[in-house]
Amino acid sequence: MRILLAQNSLYYPAHGGGDKSNRLLLEALAARGHECRVVARISVFGEAGHTQYLEALAARGVTPQSSADGVVVFTRNGVEAHVVTDGNLRAQFEAQAEAFAPGVILVSTDDPAQLLLAAALRGASARVVYLARATLALPFGPDCAFLSQAKTERIRACDAVVGVSQYVADYIRRYAAIDAVHVPISLMEPEEWPLVGRFDNEFVTFVNPCAVKGIAIFLALADAFPDTAFAAVPTWGTNQQDRAALGARPNVRLLAPVDDINLLLARTRVLLVPSLWAEARSRIVLEALLRGVPVMAANVGGIPEAMMGVPLLMPVRPIARYEGRLDEQMVPVAEVPAQDIAPWREGLSRLLEDRPHYEEISRQSRRAALEYARDLDAGHFEKLLSGPRKSALQAPPARPTLETLSPEKRKLLALRLRKQSLPAAWFPNAGASQAPRLFCFPHAGGGAMQPPALSGWAAVPVRLPGREARLAEAPFERMGPLVAALADQMDGYLDHRFAFFGHSMGAVVAFELARELRRRSRPLPAVLISSGARAPQFRRNHVPPPAPSREAFLEEFRRLEGIPAEALGDPALLRAILPALEADAALYRHYVYAEAPPLPIPLRAYGGADDRNVRREHLDGWAEQTTASFAVRVFPGGHFYLTTAREAFLDALESDLAC
Repeated sequence: MRILLAQNSLYYPAHGGGDKSNRLLLEALAARGHECRVVARISVFGEAGHTQYLEALAARGVTPQSSADGVVVFTRNGVEAHVVTDGNLRAQFEAQAEAFAPGVILVSTDDPAQLLLAAALRGASARVVYLARATLALPFGPDCAFLSQAKTERIRACDAVVGVSQYVADYIRRYAAIDAVHVPISLMEPEEWPLVGRFDNEFVTFVNPCAVKGIAIFLALADAFPDTAFAAVPTWGTNQQDRAALGARPNVRLLAPVDDINLLLARTRVLLVPSLWAEARSRIVLEALLRGVPVMAANVGGIPEAMMGVPLLMPVRPIARYEGRLDEQMVPVAEVPAQDIAPWREGLSRLLEDRPHYEEISRQSRRAALEYARDLDAGHFEKLLSGPRKSALQAPPARPTLETLSPEKRKLLALRLRKQSLPAAWFPNAGASQAPRLFCFPHAGGGAMQPPALSGWAAVPVRLPGREARLAEAPFERMGPLVAALADQMDGYLDHRFAFFGHSMGAVVAFELARELRRRSRPLPAVLISSGARAPQFRRNHVPPPAPSREAFLEEFRRLEGIPAEALGDPALLRAILPALEADAALYRHYVYAEAPPLPIPLRAYGGADDRNVRREHLDGWAEQTTASFAVRVFPGGHFYLTTAREAFLDALESDLAC
């Protein structure tokens, strides 16, 4: 396969996380036998920049094949690079697209003006795959700096959209209704990562000091620890104001970026990642954890995924607004909220003073990162590249816009939307009692669960869109948007003690909702009870398979336990329930577990002894998801033991709610 990367930034040498990740991804694809080429640019166009770039390559032992007409051409690790130095980037990209005739063109968020994306989409044959590495550079949603419907439509026109993390993929689906997926696209260097984290290392280090990366927290910590050596590594975001602030601190040393990250991390005692924007994932976090360097990182965006359950995720007040202009580094100017550094100060103090604590965090960091990185390769992404072009697929029917609807239909739509927004539609009878609430989440395709009769608790069924009284509403097909909507609507019901019970798919929804409530700093359930479900980490690095045909789906449907026979034999009934069932199947098919710290709440895992799909090890795995008490309960029966062993189930439920 011929693969062309269109990169509106540095390719090599480059120290930005996204640039470096693009290069390693392309080199990995070349190593798998694909013919790979990249069109990129230098930082500052012109004759002086051209000369400096040749010097930078020479210093790294790279001899260009040519360096005329404003383009430097060289080959590194199987990838042919065409680096533009005279400013004519789009023309060079279009020329290479024609001459190289790629089967796939990769474009990423390093091209926020979409100069190259627009040109790529004009091509007649190449499949265009969009790599989303930063939500700030996306033209939609609350994280973005500059909204643009036209740019959003260009991304929608791509043949595939890939998020660097589950957070990014969910963000794209939620705010642009684009069917983004998350597969690994931030690979590590092919090496044995040395253990360099040491309690006696020189610096508390911060890479890319600037406003959006949290320089305010770094400077405050440097002031709070005047006898500690801090190091700052300026890269693409650091402007002159940042450099002046860093230079004013006698205990802050500026270090130059390095090609070999081992050289920097070998001098680093603690790495700070105090980002105030929604990081997509943060490459530097994984690089440090792999080498046993403790990381203190902001609990925003995709950083919790990068931390993989390692402690020291710290609270920040994220950036919520941008001024609509760029600084001299071409970074959007943010309105930075005041920050509370007390948790950061306390966390750093313990790492600097408590050697056993430091060494335990170092061990946890390296263990988690090695487990993740050893299975990290380009194979999942390679499979995605072989899909069909959108133009080769049957186009979906055009959706009516608000302007095309009649006044009567507009009124009906408004009524339905109002109904959908009412919390009572989601949680029937939740406000009828002042007793503690047990929210019951249904299995795939199921209506609101029949609430069990409990002493001292009000059982509240959760009714999802697309079923029963909400049959006219579109069901959710992705976990992120569903969980966000549930959290929005549940907010008014968190004033009393509450717990979660979820069966099968509902257990995963309940689990992800608990994590969403934690991200929002809202109250957490007193206990989470998972029923008939595998522990979520069994979906770690899951690559969603293609959707089955209707025939195959129905055949699988017929094999499931607990599906009423009358549903299978009644075409009208089957038509009524299939949309919700297919949507739930799509929701779980696309669910990929994202790393985050365990929940600080009791957790119970229930299952049927004869359940063919959920075995004992799947139930035991839930123990990883809590730092509080945990127990497994196994009942007679299969997947729907709740019916066949109802008395034993209710006794266990009463007991566990009292814990």
